[in-house]
Amino acid sequence: MERNSDKAIVIYDGKCDFCQGSKDWIEKRALPGRFEFISCQSDERKRRFPSISTEQCMAALQLVLEGGTIYSGAEAIPEILNRLEGWRWLEKILRWPLIKKMGPFIYQGVARHRGFISCVLPRGKQKRA
Repeated sequence: MERNSDKAIVIYDGKCDFCQGSKDWIEKRALPGRFEFISCQSDERKRRFPSISTEQCMAALQLVLEGGTIYSGAEAIPEILNRLEGWRWLEKILRWPLIKKMGPFIYQGVARHRGFISCVLPRGKQKRA
């Protein structure tokens, strides 16, 4: 699979420390111009992506590609990793059949408890993880 070169838009929970830390982690590893980040709570998200409900983007991050394809939650993670320098190896592992089947369960567990995870991580660590 070739590395995707189109710009991807990540829609995330802008009020969640864990989500903000994940966004920062992606930004630090992405090549310039590869991602745009929009908070789920923003008016911009509502204006540009009215088909993505607040409920959808609060339940899982959304990745919107230039062609209009939308990946949600665990499906978005390999697509994001494919666009990061030095992380394609993990993207390939996440596409292995057994790992791919487990991904949604793991993602939902983390998403459901992201507030708690943010609280137990030492201040500032979640943004470097």
